[in-house]
Amino acid sequence: MTLRDWLLPQPILTLAIVALWALLAADVSGGTLLLGLTLGIVIPLFTSQFWPGRPQTFRIGAALRLMLVVFYDIVVANFAVARIVLGNVHGIKSKFVDVPLDTNDPYVATILASIITLTPGTLSIDIDMDKRVVHIHGLDVPDQSLLIDEIKTRYEAPLKEIFGC
Repeated sequence: MTLRDWLLPQPILTLAIVALWALLAADVSGGTLLLGLTLGIVIPLFTSQFWPGRPQTFRIGAALRLMLVVFYDIVVANFAVARIVLGNVHGIKSKFVDVPLDTNDPYVATILASIITLTPGTLSIDIDMDKRVVHIHGLDVPDQSLLIDEIKTRYEAPLKEIFGC
């Protein structure tokens, strides 16, 4: 185990913690970033035994494209949910949907479930790796197969590309 692997068992999580800390502090000064980096190193260090093994491959270009897609979908979904909530709520077709997974990697499944939960109007309920399915709830799901296809093409396929599985 190299010093980098020991010090940064989850480098993506470390970067996310630093960014989140800077956003919460509403400051990008040296002290804020240093404290965020300290938290970003210490938290993954103490929780590393609970994490699945880190994927061997990571494609940064595909990850950046996925981040843009997720950000766009979050913005669009916010307006869609606002329209549903502020409009006629009697036409809503809420459903529980099982999204089949094309991967055996629990890391990819967990990130997929997190993306689904981050997007307004959908919520991940459970990941069943034995059946290879993510159970989700959709606020307004007129066509179940359309939702499944959208999740698989917009999120799961890029995740598989990012992590090489």
